[in-house]
Parts: sequence; structure tokens; C-alpha cells
Amino acid sequence: MIFALCLLAPAAFAQQAADAVAPEAATGLAPEAPAPVTAQDWMVAAANPLAAEAGARVLREGGSAADAMVAVQAVLGLVEPQSSGLGGGAFLVWYDAATGALTTLDGRETAPMAATPTLFQVDGEPMGFFDAVVGGLSVGTPGTPLLMEEAHRRWGRANWGGLFDEAISLAEDGFAVSPRLATLIADDAERLSSSEATAAYFLPGGTPLAEGATLVNAAYAETLRAFARDGSDAFYSGPVAEGIVATIRGAAQPGVLTLDDLAAYDVVERPAVCAPYRGAEICGMGPPSSGALTVGQILALIEPYDIAALGPDDPQAWRLIGDASRLAFADRGRYMADSDFVPMPRLLDPGYLAERAALLAGDDALPEVTAGTPPWDHAALELADDTSLELPSTSHISIVDSAGNALSMTTTIENGFGSRLLAPGGFLLNNELTDFSFRTHSDGVPIANRVEPGKRPRSSMSPTIVMRDGAPVMVVGSPGGSRIIGYVAKTIVAHLDWGMDVQQAIALPHLVNRFGTYDLEEGTAAAALAEPLAALGYETNIRGLTSGLHAIAIAADGLTGGADPRREGVAIGE
Repeated sequence: MIFALCLLAPAAFAQQAADAVAPEAATGLAPEAPAPVTAQDWMVAAANPLAAEAGARVLREGGSAADAMVAVQAVLGLVEPQSSGLGGGAFLVWYDAATGALTTLDGRETAPMAATPTLFQVDGEPMGFFDAVVGGLSVGTPGTPLLMEEAHRRWGRANWGGLFDEAISLAEDGFAVSPRLATLIADDAERLSSSEATAAYFLPGGTPLAEGATLVNAAYAETLRAFARDGSDAFYSGPVAEGIVATIRGAAQPGVLTLDDLAAYDVVERPAVCAPYRGAEICGMGPPSSGALTVGQILALIEPYDIAALGPDDPQAWRLIGDASRLAFADRGRYMADSDFVPMPRLLDPGYLAERAALLAGDDALPEVTAGTPPWDHAALELADDTSLELPSTSHISIVDSAGNALSMTTTIENGFGSRLLAPGGFLLNNELTDFSFRTHSDGVPIANRVEPGKRPRSSMSPTIVMRDGAPVMVVGSPGGSRIIGYVAKTIVAHLDWGMDVQQAIALPHLVNRFGTYDLEEGTAAAALAEPLAALGYETNIRGLTSGLHAIAIAADGLTGGADPRREGVAIGE
């Protein structure tokens, strides 16, 4: 197969993307997406209409993006409990309009101090994944409550206590179970029944909650009242904390988290990780998230190639994106982990990335992909490849406020319904520790993402703010396990290279390649690329790819926002 490789300077790419128009973009693979939501002053995009409305009320009343996030997260933990909540963790990227500063906050869960590297092993062998997930053993120290408080302390303008009004009312008066929540409860009924309290809430009388049923959570309302009154102290100490520990210790598979672990938890400010692309800077969360590094590598590897000219319907465009992703995931599996515990090489070094990008210059799929040899600032560390399983759940929030502040936050309890343990405070506990490698070594070589006390498990969450000339032009992120990285990269390419508006870019069918097999989104035009991609040398798999992308584009003439049609989210703005 012959492929003419086109090379353009980054400035030419940027102009090409700017000259593209939406009607041309909305052909072929691109779906007939509805028009994006437009606004002049503020916007919020979140995974549930009730949560988005809570954030919109705060923004409408002059609150900041940080204030609105608190209101959104409080409601999401009630109406979308399978994805995020007080029992989980989150990563937040913040752009401050007054200072121009970009800040990231790490609210990732930590391994208890009693955790050992063999936490998920029996007789020296890894446990089955769901054997490890269900119960107390998988629960890490939650970070979301303190992250909410820290963001409000730094950037909030509204009264803290008033940010919980909608969530408290919905918890006390009840809310209608959404179609998605009802389906997920029914699909997971067996695991949800493993805990008496969880079963009583989601499977009353032994029957999964039905769509439209009214669900009341008085315990969650009381937890939020204490949180509103006393801040995070009400969560990390006292009755709520004692209930968390008792639930974990009393599970059929007990865990090792203690009250001391909760009291010692802290949110960490980390430098934003930014990678250049088409004249912009793609900025996000560094380790323990692999998001910004892996998205940054994918985009850096395809930048020398004329993706814009190829367009979304050309299998060669997806060859470049897919093999760039495979190369980036190979580096992710070997090198990326909590950098407080494991030194990191310079994975975004321009010279290293140029060498890796040159591997894409052929016209067929790469036959084999391995981790590269990036430069180190000290003696190179020998590490083995990790094959940790990271299943999709999670939620994403994008917000821009009237002052021009921008917030991108991805929030999770890891697997759907987390550990399946409902704390007495009315929220589910995470299973985040199963994001660690169950093995400590491979052929005697240590694995970077192994379990260690106090360590934060590697994540794929990729909250992203795209910057141009020092100001944000796009806020984006998604749930979806390790496929989050591909979902976010695709959406950025669709917007910057193919000229799609944010709603079109979100709705564009997914094609994701992490480890060699090309996943193509079922029920979409992506399935038609199975044969052309197979001709290039790929194994293909047509399957469901349920992202939950929420994005806001920021331009001189206002805001445009979109929500993923694959879930129940909305964008609201004025």
C-alpha cells in the first residue's frame, strides 16, 4: 500500500483548522450532531441534568466555577452514584482568569498505610479482578470531599453552605431514577447484593430499582448537612469517618483502611503537564494520572503528519492516531505511576518524541510496539510493563464562569458502583486500589504501579484545558477507564484538526487502539472502517464505547458547549 506522507508546519495546521467550517466537518464519519449550546457569560457541562442545573444556579447567582463544581459534584454523588461521589477521588485542572495561572489539584485516593505490595495476591498469585474489587480490600482513602473544600477555599466566591441546597433537597425529597442508573443497577444486581446495606438501597425487596422510581437518601442528606456546616472535618473524622472504617472492616472481604488514614489524607497541588499541539498547549494532570502525559504523547507523535488533510474518514488518519496511541500506551504501562514514589523519565522530551513519531512514517500498522527509551535526569531505572485493568465508570465536569475562570474535573469511584459498599453516610466507597498492579514484579523487575502504603494508584483520568496565547480555548474530559485517553485525544483532534464544533467532536464515533486491537464503536459509521483497518494490519473489534465527554469551547464571541449523547449529560449556559 502506498501512502503519500504530507508534512506541514504547525502554523499551517492551525490555520487549516481555523479555516475549516462545520458543514464540511459534518460529513462521512461525523454524525449529524445537534448544534452546540451557546452562551456569552458562563457555562456548565455535566453528566446529569439535575447536577448541571445545580451548577447553573450557582453560576447564575455570580458564583465561581469552583463553587459550581461543589454543587455539581454533590448532586452527581446522589443521582449518578455508580460513577463518582464523596467516597471517591478526582483530579482538577483550574485556569485563573485574574492571574493567568494554571493549577492542578490531585484528589486521588491513597493506599492505606497498612497496605502491602501483595495486597491483591493469594499464595503469590494475583486475585481475580472482581474478587479483589468487591468488598473492603479495594477501598482507598477518599479524596473528593477535601478536593471540593480546597477548590472552594482557593477560588470560591459563594457561601460554602449554600452550595449543597439542591443535593440536600433531592436526597430528602427523592429523585427519579434515570434510565441509565436503572439499567446499570439491573446489570450489576448480583454484585450489589453482596452487601446488605447496598442491596437494601439499590435492590429494595430484592428487586432492582426501576426507571422512574423515586429514590430517597436521608443518610446522604445528613452527611451533606454536616459537610456544609463543618467542612471536610465532618467527613475525615467523627461519625462519618467511623462509619466508613466500620463498613470496610466489616465487609465479607475486609479492608485495611483506618481512621488514621482518613485523618492524614491531603490534596496535593502539582504542576500542570502541557504538550504543544498545532500552536496550542494541551494541559492536564500529571502523575499519578497518566492522562496528560499519554494524551500529550499521542498528539505529539501525530503532529508531523497532515491529519487535517486526511480527514476523519480516511483509515490512514486512524492508522496514525491508533499507532501513536499504542506507542504512548507502551510507555504508560512501563513508566507511569505515582511520581512521589517512582522517578519518571522525560516522556515529553522533544527529541525522544521525534524519534517515536518517525516510527509512524510507514503506511501499514506497526507490527510490534514496545516502550521506548526516553531520557532520564539521573541513571535510568529498570521497570517492567504493567497490565493493570482499569474498567470504565467515572464522570467529568467542565465549567467556565462569568469571570473567565475555567475548570476541568474528572471524578470517580473507579468501577461502576465502586467496591459495592454503601457507607452509613449514604455514599458508595471506591475500589480505587484495584487500579494498582496486582503483581509487584515481572521476571524479577519491579513494576512502577505496584501497591505501596500511601501511594496513589495510576489513573487514566484526563481533565484537560487547551490553551492558546496564554488563555483557554477548550475545556474537555471524559469517563471511560483507560479509553478516556483516546476519547479526549480524538475530541481534541476533531476540534482542532477537522474543524468540528465541540458537539460534533464529542459525538464523532470512537476508534480506540491501546494495545493493538482497534476498538470501533458499534452502531456508528466507525464500523465501516473495520475492513480498511484490517487491510492495514489491525485486528478490529466492534463494541460499545460509552464515553461521557463534556466540553466547552471558548472564543472571542462567546462559549459553545456540548454533552455526550452516549450518556445523560447536558450543557447549560447563559
